[in-house]
Amino acid sequence: MSNDDGRVRQMWHLLEPLHAVLYYAPEVLEEVTALGYDTAERWPSYFALRAAPLGAPGARQVTSVFYSFSPRMVAEHIPAAWDVAAPDKVLAARTRGVDRAYRALLGERTDSPDLAEAAALARRAAEAAHTEGRPLAAANAELPWPQEPHLVLWQAATILREHRGDGHLAALLTARLDPVEALVSFAAIGAAPAEVFASRGWSAHEWAAARERLVARRLLDADDGATDAGRALRAEVERRTDELAAAPWRALGTDGTVRLADLLGPLWLEVLGSGMLPRETTLGIGKI
Repeated sequence: MSNDDGRVRQMWHLLEPLHAVLYYAPEVLEEVTALGYDTAERWPSYFALRAAPLGAPGARQVTSVFYSFSPRMVAEHIPAAWDVAAPDKVLAARTRGVDRAYRALLGERTDSPDLAEAAALARRAAEAAHTEGRPLAAANAELPWPQEPHLVLWQAATILREHRGDGHLAALLTARLDPVEALVSFAAIGAAPAEVFASRGWSAHEWAAARERLVARRLLDADDGATDAGRALRAEVERRTDELAAAPWRALGTDGTVRLADLLGPLWLEVLGSGMLPRETTLGIGKI
């Protein structure tokens, strides 16, 4: 990994937890519960919160842009999510929830000069993100910017993580890894246990069929581990993802990016230290 690629990946590692508060903070869950979503399990509100910037998309569109979820799982929640609440109501609820969650998590840091500086730098990077061919990044980038710095920081983090995610899908497609193959191959390099990827709704039969296809391509061995070729392909996917995510950080410049990383460090620690986020996810952060 080059120094530039390492910096790009570092910024993802720092920003991802700040974005992910949206899906786990009790304050956000209270807001979407008030709208009528069932929050006894994660997914009804997740699909609504993440897809709402797209308008009121149908299941095919959400399956396309989320990529790794089984179409059956998506269809359980979309378009039914919009019968519970219209997308504009969901967007307002997520803003209220993130506002409350950040204030609870960060306390006095919320109104600090350091956070305001971090928000300004993150916004500069987000506004430099090219969104052509990146539907989730573009949808979030079209939303109006809030006034409060902590909400600016969250929105910038969201644009930048979806920008990276959209690029990651392009890298998977280039590698000829379909959605379930992408998960099987990622599990095979130890990004997370296979049980973690079961949350995406694929059946045992579909998982086994994907495994067989990857074995036929000599990307997996008979013990479900990645071969050298499989590891090399996944490394290329991640390298290409970093490359496609680099433009905002080039625009911000080395000094601005390093300064932002320094400012984000204490916020990152606050979020991770809260215990709110799961220890293992399908993203493989810290393992790739």
